[in-house]
Amino acid sequence: MKLIWRFIRPHWKLFTLTVLLLVIDVAGSLLIPTLAAQMLNFGISAHSFQKLIETGLWMAAASLVSGICAILGGYACAALSARVGQDMRVAVYDKSLKLSVYDFRQFGTASITTRTISDITNIQMALTSFIQMVLPVPVIIVLAVILTFNLDVQFGFVLLCAVAAVLILALFIMRSASPLFRKLQKLLDRMSKILLENITGVRVVRAFNNEQREETRLNESFSSYAKTSIKANRLFTNLDGLSFFFINLLIVVIYWMSGGHISSGILQIGDITAVIEYAMMVLFFIMMAQMVIMTMPRALECCSRVQNVLDHSPEIVDYVNTDPQIDEKNNQVLAFDHVTFRFADAEEDTLSDLNFTCRRAQTTAIIGGTGRGKSTVASLILRFHDVSSGSIRLNSTDIRDMTQHKLRDHIAYVQQKAWLFSGTIADNLRYSNADASDEDLMHAAEVAQAADFIRAQPQGLQAFVAQGGTNFSGGQKQRLSIARALVKKPQLYIFDDSFSALDFKTDAALRKALKKETKDAAVLIVAQRVSTIHHADQIIVLHEGKMAGIGTHDELLKTCSVYQEIYTSQTKEAKES
Repeated sequence: MKLIWRFIRPHWKLFTLTVLLLVIDVAGSLLIPTLAAQMLNFGISAHSFQKLIETGLWMAAASLVSGICAILGGYACAALSARVGQDMRVAVYDKSLKLSVYDFRQFGTASITTRTISDITNIQMALTSFIQMVLPVPVIIVLAVILTFNLDVQFGFVLLCAVAAVLILALFIMRSASPLFRKLQKLLDRMSKILLENITGVRVVRAFNNEQREETRLNESFSSYAKTSIKANRLFTNLDGLSFFFINLLIVVIYWMSGGHISSGILQIGDITAVIEYAMMVLFFIMMAQMVIMTMPRALECCSRVQNVLDHSPEIVDYVNTDPQIDEKNNQVLAFDHVTFRFADAEEDTLSDLNFTCRRAQTTAIIGGTGRGKSTVASLILRFHDVSSGSIRLNSTDIRDMTQHKLRDHIAYVQQKAWLFSGTIADNLRYSNADASDEDLMHAAEVAQAADFIRAQPQGLQAFVAQGGTNFSGGQKQRLSIARALVKKPQLYIFDDSFSALDFKTDAALRKALKKETKDAAVLIVAQRVSTIHHADQIIVLHEGKMAGIGTHDELLKTCSVYQEIYTSQTKEAKES
């Protein structure tokens, strides 16, 4: 509830108006049975016709005011719920942007998606239902019990006991259902994860004829969710049955007691009618509240899951509020100073004692076997992770002494797996620089060897791009990703194995064009192919997380055995192919 109140507080005026309208609606609803009882008593006791007309007009006025407040309250409640949901989604999304790769692993991408969409939708629905169906219940109970006690003390105690029994039963069942709904949300995460895997990996599933296997896996997940849902529904079915029992029992008791009260002259027939109306209204609203209570354990679990995201302390945070002055003309753009890094859940260092610099107008390459920490170097520069010891400096300033926004503003990153967003080619190229002109985009595309296939599109730069760029080949996506980086014109380019999908001719043409385009910046290339990086001004060879050698291609062929092995194996493969 603290989470919900946190997001309601900025809209306290709308919340207050909503509650006020609902209270007026409830008060008007309870006033009508009182006036109806008076009319019945007046009619039996032969009061004047004018008295009956006056009471009828009061009833009509109460009904009108109550109805108007109910409609306005519904609109206000819907608006409040929508604004709370919007603010929650923005908060979760903003927090997810601050999470590191390790943080995302803890939650899971599918779980973050479920929490942002499904969980907050459940919270919105529960909030709307709670305000409209549960919040008025205390007001109705208090007013109805007071009015009943005012008519007859015995009837007041009977109504009070019935209400207490139903409320205790509802609280007991709600506590029993909470673990089940917690389990349901975890099962929902699992369903989302498996479904996302099957949809995104559909080609792999079909290629290995594993449709039946994946169908079985998903059906098992659906079955577990269904079984748990049935258990939860059984609890609430028992609640409904017992609640109806108490309602019917209360009506029987009131009718049984009313005979003696009327014959002794304690109450009139109209008063008995009012008492029954009060009891029916109270128990009706309790029954409606119970329907809402069915959703409360799930909503509370959803609140807990959203709260976990919002309260999570990101692994990577800004240590400064203002950025220092940076010498952007410094020839030494990037420096690794005795950098060591170990993942939080690892037993050994992934990288150990890295020392090198990247200078302006020079290309630095990192090569090594698979799983040797090459891509981790790029992640450390971008502060996707923080170093365990040592420091990384950008223009002589430790990257931890500047904000992440300032750091990444100086870097253009092309990741190993090219990713494009849904929209147009122009939208994707402007992702790094929103103010770039069409001429800037085409120039970057020329350098990235992407201009020809862009011009071949009927709509050119306005050609449609599917989510993830699935309507383009791997090589085309890589070239567009490289062009996107070039549009930014940063001080440091990082190409993380970004040329792997290119043929040798395109690779050579791209490297030649890049040399001229990046003459005012430093370039860091992470690669597995010697042919991609043999032109580099310096090559760093990683082996088991350590620097096995550093130098030019020719120097390393003479001095570094690890580089010699890589070069020999790749040369041999090229000859055999």
